[in-house]
Parts: sequence; C-alpha cells; structure tokens
Amino acid sequence: MTRTVGRILAESLAAHDVDIIYCVPGESYLGLTDALTEFPQIRLVVCRHEGGAGFMAAADGRMRDGRAGVALVSRGPGVTNAMIALHTAYHDATPLVMLIGHVERKDVGRLALQEQNYSRLLSDVTKGVFEVIQPVQASEVIARAFHLAQAGTPGPVAVILPEDIFDEPAEGPVVAPRALPKPGPRAEDLDRLAEMLANAERPLVLVGGALAAGGEAALADLNRLAEAWTLPISPTHRRPHLFDAHHPNYGGYMGIRVPKPLIEEMKKADLMVCLGERLSDSISQSYTFPAAPEPQLPLVQVWPDANEIGRVWRVDLPIAADPHAVIRGLLARNAPEASEARRRWVKGLNTIHRSLLAPEWERMEDGVNFAAVCAAMSRHIPADAAVTSDAGNFSSFLHRYFPFRQTHMFLASNVGAMGAAVPMAVAAALRRPGKRAVAFVGDGGILMTGNEIATAMREGVAPVVILSDNSGYGTIGMHHEGRYPGRPYDQATRLVNPDFVAWAKSFGAAAFAIRTEEEIEPVLSEAFAVTDRPVVVHVRSSAMQASAWKKRTMPLPA
Repeated sequence: MTRTVGRILAESLAAHDVDIIYCVPGESYLGLTDALTEFPQIRLVVCRHEGGAGFMAAADGRMRDGRAGVALVSRGPGVTNAMIALHTAYHDATPLVMLIGHVERKDVGRLALQEQNYSRLLSDVTKGVFEVIQPVQASEVIARAFHLAQAGTPGPVAVILPEDIFDEPAEGPVVAPRALPKPGPRAEDLDRLAEMLANAERPLVLVGGALAAGGEAALADLNRLAEAWTLPISPTHRRPHLFDAHHPNYGGYMGIRVPKPLIEEMKKADLMVCLGERLSDSISQSYTFPAAPEPQLPLVQVWPDANEIGRVWRVDLPIAADPHAVIRGLLARNAPEASEARRRWVKGLNTIHRSLLAPEWERMEDGVNFAAVCAAMSRHIPADAAVTSDAGNFSSFLHRYFPFRQTHMFLASNVGAMGAAVPMAVAAALRRPGKRAVAFVGDGGILMTGNEIATAMREGVAPVVILSDNSGYGTIGMHHEGRYPGRPYDQATRLVNPDFVAWAKSFGAAAFAIRTEEEIEPVLSEAFAVTDRPVVVHVRSSAMQASAWKKRTMPLPA
C-alpha cells in the first residue's frame, strides 16, 4: 500500500511501544484507524464514551512505569467529553497522549462543523498541544508529544490531526523515541538529607506518585530505607499501595482528612520529607500541614522537575531528582543507630494506624454501613489485584479499613473526578490479564461511565464492581449538613436510581445484592467466584453514615 501520513502515524505509535489505544470511533480520524488495521500489535479498544476512553488511557499511563497511555477521540464533542481525563492526568502527573481528529486544513477558521481552537481550549489541562500540518512532520510530532508527556513532571499532551492529512503520501523515517533524562541527586544534597534525617527525632516521610514509576525495585528499596534508617513511611493521597499497611514502619495514610488521632500525632514531627510527592491541598490537609507558604517544620521535597519544587511552599532542601536515585543514595550511606526516641516515634504512629484498622462501626437503620464491606474486602481481594476508586464519601471507608499492600495497584482520579473507577478497572483488567481488577464506585459515579461495562464485555475482561448505593450525592449532602446544620436540602442531592442488579444483568454481567451485614461474606464469596464476565455487587448503603461518623468525633468521609 502507498505510504501515507496515517501509516507513518501508526508506525510511530508502534515505535513508541503503544500496544493499546482507547477510542470512541469518529469520522475525523478514519485514515488513522484504517492504517492501524495493518498493525495487529496495537489493540484498539472501542469505548462507549470519550470520558471512559480517557480515564482508561490515564489508568494505562499509571500502569506502564512512566510510559504514556493513549486515547484517540474525535473533534469537538469528542474531545470536550474527554477533557475530564486530561484534567485528571494533568493534576495527577500522569503521562497521557491524546490524539484528536480535526476539521480539514482548508476549513480551519471558518467555524466548520465541530471546529475548535484546541491550543486555547486545552491550554490549562495539558503540557502542550501540537498540530500536524505538514506530512513530513507527522512522526516528529508524535515523538515530541511522547517525550513531553513523559519528561519532567509527567502529564497529558494533545496531538491535533486534521481529517484530510491521513491519506496524503508521506516519506521519511519514523522518529525513534527520545531518551528521557533521569536527574540524579547531587552528593551535597544527599549529605545534607542524611544529616537532617540523622538529627531528627520525629521525621515523617511522605511517598508519592513519582516513586511509583520506579516499579518493584523502587518499592523494595523504600522498604530497606525505612528499616535501615528507622523511618515512618506515609503513602499520600491516591497512592495507598506504595507502602505495605502491615509493615511496622507504616506511618498512616496521608490523604484527605486524616483521622484526628493520627494527624495530631503526625503534627509532632520535626522534619517532613516529601519523596516523589509534589504536594497538594488534599495531602497538606488544606494547606495546614505543612502550612503554606511557610511550613511549620523543616521541609525536604524530592521531585524530578525543579519547576515544581517550591511552587507553593518554601522548601528547606529542594532536590530535583529521581526519588529512587535519592533512596539508593541514602542506602549507600551508613545509617546511624536509631535513638530510643526515634523508635518510640515510629512505633507510636504505627500503633495509631493499626488501631484505626480495627473493625468498629455502627449498624445503621437505613442500610449497610459501607465500612463493613470495605473491611471484609481484605478477605476477598487478592494481593496482586488492581483496586480502583471513584470520588465519594464511600471511598474514605476503603482507605481506612482496607490494608493495601505494595503488590496491589491502586488507580483513581487525584482531582476527585466522578466516573473514573469503572473505566480504570476495565483498563487494569486489560493491562494485567489474569489478575483481578476491583472498582469501588457510588451510585452517582456508576451512571456517569458505568456503561463501560459494555466495553468489558466486548473485550472479554471481568472486573468486579462494588457499588455503594445510598440514593444520593452523599459527599455534597455531608458538606451541606456541615455548613448549614439543620437545613437539609435533599432536592440537590437525592437520586432516583434504577434496579442496579437488573441494569448490570442487561449488559450480560453477573450481579449480586447486599442488603444487610449478614449478607456481606456469602455474597462477596459468590461474586469473586465469577471469573468469566464482569461482576456488579450492589450494596444498599446507609445514607446516615456521615452523620454517624460525625457524632462519634471520627473524621468526616471525603
């Protein structure tokens, strides 16, 4: 066949080790999908909504050790539907390349059907927007897009592809992937960090997303560091799997609204080290710990991109480096003998963490306490499973009662976008064949992108979806109650839902219902025994949980 731009683009994607592309078909990029038929190594996964396709690609970017996930969407409505994933990837520092069909070049500027100015539209949710105008630059633009998406602070990049360019003849070589620089720490920075750790009596180490790209080796070295230097390790928001919750050096999960007993103890720290974490309001407890812009304790931040360090907080020791390299550098130095005070500090944090795992919740009159479901999941979710979570107050029970291991993979939207859990679980099932993918989602989020169960059926994968149904937007109701006590406003939060069991079965999925706590164990056992198709477990959850937690002076769910 004649070598066309479409063919060059397909060859370039293959050269960048792309093996899955998530899409909703569109006529604006037919020339590319036609070319992809000649590349059986690239799996084109057809989704039911661009938001779902984008979330799947974002999840893929989290699972591929620093390599970008790829979504392919059409112009106008297609890309605007997918912007939720761009927003998620941008805030989550996730590498993502979104290929976007566009109007023909001769019609640009005429307000042609579905035409938009993507450089303006996407400027605040991408690292860059590139447009292929000349056939000779097609492969070069792809290489540039992947490089930018994966370098420094990772993030989403958009590539605009005019509809009329795909069939044009093209010559020239395919541009190979560019080597990514891996900044190493300076010896003087490592010396200073080692000195600060040695002198601290109560250090707190937060570990975040940049460390995840190092894979199993980085996490194994993190364990060695914690033990050799007697350090408490706290995984940050949406990264609970970076340190084993059963490890004696586990210092508690640093996410939204840390439980009061734990955060009060954490605030006694005399040094904070943010290892592979760029920090946010969710992690800093709304910019109070560390306080912004002047932290109340010495702050060390390790992040591969110098532009991110010190953007909000004054940092005492900024280290623009690969966090795994920093860990290796510390391991190469002799760790001092830990003082008795240091050992008490680590043990004290871990004791509080373990006490919060204790199964204590109240039976509710209006449904199942979702805490009981999350606690039971530790007996059913395999240690190598991928776990995904949507946004909603139900997710706080997951983070409190489910002890994550480093062998788990956790995927979610860092910005709290609803609708991420189901498509991300589908992507995890595709990326990790033979391993379980389990989604936790509320009744609000499930009807945003739950139709991707159809994608799971089409692709032959079997995620398990745990659906918490309290017939309302629970988080919003909780916040309204907190701000305006005694003034309920159900009109803004109450939901009318379908029969979710019948809904799930209509896709061909297996479906089960939990209506009482006594049904939790037998239903979960039956649900996890299904491996040949998607599974939906409908939990009739209590809508009173937020109030119950508040009365017991426990932290409000996020």
